[in-house]
Amino acid sequence: MDTNVLFAFMLTLFAGLSTGIGSFIGLMSKKFNPKLLTISLGFSAGVMIYVSMVEIFVKARESLSTVMGERVGYMWTVAAFFLGILFIAVIDKLIPAYENPHELNVTEKIEHASEREKAKLLRMGLFSALAIGIHNFPEGLATFMSGLTNPTLGISIAVAIAIHNIPEGLAVSAPIYYATKSRKKAFVLSFLSGLAEPIGALLGYFVLRPFFNDTTFGIIFASVAGIMVYISLDELLPTAEEYGEHHLAIGGLIAGMMVMAVSLLLFM
Repeated sequence: MDTNVLFAFMLTLFAGLSTGIGSFIGLMSKKFNPKLLTISLGFSAGVMIYVSMVEIFVKARESLSTVMGERVGYMWTVAAFFLGILFIAVIDKLIPAYENPHELNVTEKIEHASEREKAKLLRMGLFSALAIGIHNFPEGLATFMSGLTNPTLGISIAVAIAIHNIPEGLAVSAPIYYATKSRKKAFVLSFLSGLAEPIGALLGYFVLRPFFNDTTFGIIFASVAGIMVYISLDELLPTAEEYGEHHLAIGGLIAGMMVMAVSLLLFM
């Protein structure tokens, strides 16, 4: 396997398996710090929005403009960007709200669970694991493609997605643990749900590899930018605000943008 491919895959594996970190925190800690979670999620959103609009979208436009000319290349970049948003929005829509891990208030659902609700909690946790797996496919492709083309960029996106995946681990492990009282089962199912990211990356790479050129690179990269902007605006920021104050979330977002901007300047 090519060194760049291996590096990109390892980044994606790291991002995906961070769901296990969330599971571990949820199972081992009696308390968690909601303010820290809010700032972290805001920071992650800031990194992803900034890098999508300033770096990934621009590189996609440059790639498509080389092949198609400035105007047509720009039009295709815009179209692919919104197709990426549509793609992830459709996935989001296909998962019913009560099964969607990003619309789940885990604390509220499990705090006063009675014996009668145990089976329902288990089902909710299993559906959350499935839903997270579906969501992680395009995220895995985003991390993988970024790491493949620009290792520095790939590391930044992998860290941002890893932060995003931590509360997802909690969304899976908490209801399963409260339903079964098995820490092992809750951790393993949460951990496995994160494997969808590296699997999505590998499938995307091997399926698209025969067609890989400047055009497919530009279209995929622009779509990845759309996917990441949608995840940030639809999932990260609302979740951040749910756990803490609005200003903490926005402060984290601005800090994420600043860190991303400085890192791009340093490694130009």
